[in-house]
Amino acid sequence: MKLLAVALALSLLLLIHPVKSHAADILTTDKLITVDIGKQRLFAWEGGKILNEFKVSTGMRYTPTVKGSFKIYIKNEKQNMKGSYPPYEPYFLKDVPSVMFFKGAYAIHGTYWHNKFGYRASHGCVNLSVADAKWIYDWAPMGTRVEVF
Repeated sequence: MKLLAVALALSLLLLIHPVKSHAADILTTDKLITVDIGKQRLFAWEGGKILNEFKVSTGMRYTPTVKGSFKIYIKNEKQNMKGSYPPYEPYFLKDVPSVMFFKGAYAIHGTYWHNKFGYRASHGCVNLSVADAKWIYDWAPMGTRVEVF
């Protein structure tokens, strides 16, 4: 009897204060990109369903990928990228493909200089294989919502 009372109390509590999940927060019929840093995965959503999924590499310990809700505001087929983020070595990369900026210098883009997808390996950007980045670049128009968590 005591167990039933506890279960009933918990059920009522959940009705009053429902538990939010990331999926509940991002339901939409529009095109949507979600990046799950814990799983190192990018999901392309359309019509409220996952259309495609890719392994990614997000930011390393001292250069984490920003979390939050954003929109793609610049798309470049190719561009040079450089940076210096101690304790990591400075870098200069020519012709980075399929670049989509979603907040400041944070972008989703193709990566030809490593194959560590599924593991943190970037300076904060969301790295994809060149082929996967091309697919998402061609699929996502300017203004596409990007949720990073």
